[in-house]
Amino acid sequence: MSQSEPAAATRRSGPSLWRNGNFLTFWSGQTLSQFGAQISELAVPVLAVLLLEASEFEVGVLNAANVAAFLLVGLPAGAWIDRLRKRHVMIAADLVRAIALSLVPVLWVSGVLQIWHLVAVAFVLGIATVFFDVSYQSIIPSLVKPSQIGEANGKLQSTYELANIAGPGFAGWLIALVTAPLAILATGVTYVVSAIALAFTRDHEQRRPAEDHAPLLTEIWEGLHFVFSEKLLRRIVGTTSVSNFFSTMSFTLLPIFLLRELGLSPASMGVIFSLGAVGGLLGAIATPRIVGLLGEARAIPVSAIGFSVVAMLLPIAAAVPAFAFPLLVAQSFVASFTVLLYNITQVTFRQRITPPRLLGRMNASVRFVVWGVMPIAALLAGALGTWLGVVATMWIGAVGQLLSAAFVVFAPFWRMRELPDVHTAEASVPAERSES
Repeated sequence: MSQSEPAAATRRSGPSLWRNGNFLTFWSGQTLSQFGAQISELAVPVLAVLLLEASEFEVGVLNAANVAAFLLVGLPAGAWIDRLRKRHVMIAADLVRAIALSLVPVLWVSGVLQIWHLVAVAFVLGIATVFFDVSYQSIIPSLVKPSQIGEANGKLQSTYELANIAGPGFAGWLIALVTAPLAILATGVTYVVSAIALAFTRDHEQRRPAEDHAPLLTEIWEGLHFVFSEKLLRRIVGTTSVSNFFSTMSFTLLPIFLLRELGLSPASMGVIFSLGAVGGLLGAIATPRIVGLLGEARAIPVSAIGFSVVAMLLPIAAAVPAFAFPLLVAQSFVASFTVLLYNITQVTFRQRITPPRLLGRMNASVRFVVWGVMPIAALLAGALGTWLGVVATMWIGAVGQLLSAAFVVFAPFWRMRELPDVHTAEASVPAERSES
């Protein structure tokens, strides 16, 4: 169902968020915490691979622990979050993450840190991140006007990519200066600052009254039903979940691939991530123009083709080590650019078509599918890396990512320009008790 140009133009118009002090408070806290997260994302694998000498399987278990919560508690988390104030959930999650991360330098200084301590910390971080991320993707409609949702997502993704650019390079320098375990402490500090910023943010969300709560399993089913009854959203979930499964296989072994197979230093690893993240920033900035040129609907398969094809450059880099560094930068750059185009477009679509009472469950249902595959993929990567070797496993991951685009490439997106504003599935959402 295509949409008229005037309606699409109206959707993307509205006052600039640069004049919205409340959103700027929220945005500033998230910007700093996203920057801090880049430090631990580099420091933890460096700590595991170089200082604790983790094996391929142990690295797989560590990565699986970090995302296992999306599979284990992702669905009930969405139902619980829809019963709570999302901003309050985010504050609690930030504080839990800060406390968990602070244990790593304490254990290191005490001389008792082992890989299984990192696994336990990663699992706690993962649970807190489930609640934070589902709330984060659900809170935007309660902070800004409907016409500003796309702009808000674009701004948040832009600063996320700026953090990706500056964070890894700074993290590499900080690791060299104070060692990886102590560098992790910086991430915890940024989570505390994020919690403070959230405490000063105001939203217009109202808690659903207790009499409006259905049994937990009924509410979980309602979220899943909503996601899978929408034909376009079902296609997007298919591409995202398959891509995440195989990209997680590659990402799990990437530290070993870069640090051991290619012999790069942690600083070089950080530089690759930073240079590649420039593509993400440019993708976030260019998304409105690309969407205006191609149309919202067509931007989804175009971007999926981009990030799935360039995945092949990762294992190719092992075959031509003399050109490995530029190939890795190019892969990261193009992947980040196209993933940002894809994510901004599809997340805005999801937020726009979902009734406010279902936002938490919709996002949790999507995350359950597209992130729930990741711990399985991480464990499989560790096993295949041990059995077949790192490079062979990277080839499997690349080919799988190449195939992931099929769900949206062979779909109605090409015949449309704009994505719909309302739920368009033939099946309706099950009835719920009266809303407040």
